[in-house]
This record gives sequence, C-alpha cells and structure tokens, in this order.
Amino acid sequence: MNNMKKILKWSAIVFTSLVVLVAGYTAYIMQSVDTVNMPLNHGKVETKLYLGKGDKQPLIVGFGGGEGGNAWTRNYWKSTRDKFIDDGYSFLAVGYFGSPGTPEKLDRIALEGVHAAIVKAAENPAIEARCIALIGGSKGGELALLLASRYPDIKAVVAMAPANAVYVAITDALTTSSFSHNGQSLPFVPFPWRATVPLITGDKRKVFDIMAQDVAAVATAKIEVEKINGPVFLMSATNDEWWASKEMSDDIMARLKAKQFVHEHEHLAVVGRHAAPVKEIDKARQFLNDHFKQGAANGCQRN
Repeated sequence: MNNMKKILKWSAIVFTSLVVLVAGYTAYIMQSVDTVNMPLNHGKVETKLYLGKGDKQPLIVGFGGGEGGNAWTRNYWKSTRDKFIDDGYSFLAVGYFGSPGTPEKLDRIALEGVHAAIVKAAENPAIEARCIALIGGSKGGELALLLASRYPDIKAVVAMAPANAVYVAITDALTTSSFSHNGQSLPFVPFPWRATVPLITGDKRKVFDIMAQDVAAVATAKIEVEKINGPVFLMSATNDEWWASKEMSDDIMARLKAKQFVHEHEHLAVVGRHAAPVKEIDKARQFLNDHFKQGAANGCQRN
C-alpha cells in the first residue's frame, strides 16, 4: 500500500511538473512572437510561370498548403500542370511562404502581395490577363477563396479540402492570423488553451474541431465567398484528418445559396482523407474547361 502511495505521489509530481513546464514554454513562445509588426519578407512571394502554346492563354494560378514552399513546381504536380497546359492554359505556381525570399511561416500572408505577383505574371503577352483562375489545396484553398472574394479580376476558383473561414497562423505561438490585407491582419479563428493536449499529441482534426466550436469567432472570420466573380468548384474529403473540409465546404455552399450566388458552383465530396481530392483533380479540370475556359474568347467578361 505504501509503495502504491509513493508511486501515485511521484506520478502526480511528474505530471504537475510537465504541465508547468509546457505552460511556461508556451507562454514564452507566445510572448516572443511579434504580433504588432509584420513578419520578414511580408508581401513577397516566389513564382514560376509555365507557358503553353498560342496566344491569349487563360491563366491558372496554383497554391500549395501548409507544407510551404512552391508546391506546384514539384515533380509530384508535374503531370497535373502538364494537363492544364495541354488544355490550353498557362500555369503560375506561387510559393507564398517557406520559399526563398518569402515569409518563413504561414503568418499574416499579404493578399495584396500575392495578387500583385499574379497581375505581373499576367502581363506576359501570351496570357489573356482578363481570364485568371485559382486552384489551391488546404490552406492554399483558404487563400484562393480569400483572394477571389476580394479581387474581382479573379474569374474562377477551385478549392480542395478548404476552410470556410480564416484560421490561426501556422506558427509556434499560434497567436496571429494566417492572412492580412493592406497591412491589416484579417479576423481569424483563434487557438484556445483547451486544444493544447491534442496539439501536443498530433491530433490535428481535434485541434481544429475545438477551434471551430468558437461560433462567434468563426462567424467573424468567415470568407465572403458570395463576392467571388465567377464559378466555384469545391472538393472535400469525407474522412479529413486535418480539419472538417466536407462540413466546411457544405457551409460554403449553403452560404452561396443563401446569398443567391449567380455563378456556377459545385461541391464534390471525395471519399478519403485530407489529400483525397487530388485523386479527382481531372474533375476540377473539366469544371474549369466547362465554366471558365469557354469565356476566354470574350476575355472572361460577365454580362
């Protein structure tokens, strides 16, 4: 009995010490992050343009997710890039953090910086600058929806496993917004202390589910998708281990319906985990060919 008491006593001491240590380290990290000034290289992106053949090519712009770097330049995406090129598009791969000369973290990424890089690329004489579509996955899908909701020169969006709102930045501190616009951080869904344990254990879905319970914050951070100036194609994962992409995509569709969105909009729920929508990327291509590319003849101008 005495031995059991000693074990329980020391277990409690060790547990308490670990809690104090984690709390102290977390507090240190949170205080060490500059939440006032924007990060180094704020507003800068890395781009690589792939041109097809012919004149007046509609432009597809690709964003990666939370992995960072310029995802669409990688060999993994080469076959998909080539299919877009074969369809008659040009393709711009954009690295918005974790690439040379860009912010280190996905922290308050400047929408205006990303947009300026797209506009610059569209100045190429082979490109029809009035026909720009975005495609992004995960945080890149969040970015694509955000950009299109704020810049009317974006004429179509494909978002794979996206969020319906702006979520907290992917930093050690978890205290800032993922995105900013014109020098102002966008409202975001914050990280609560009660999500610390699933964060430490690596249960990303549990972390985001807890964050999403902050109904007021989600409502404030919602992306105004109804302002997008063209067709929208959502692809979600039914068993998403990162965040509730299916439920959030359902919410986006409901918002579009409620706001009487006039452009074509579809949601394809793909059976599988977070990356499952990639398996159906050809359906996104078909959607763009049917509802975006056909407008290139008149410069994607809306009636």
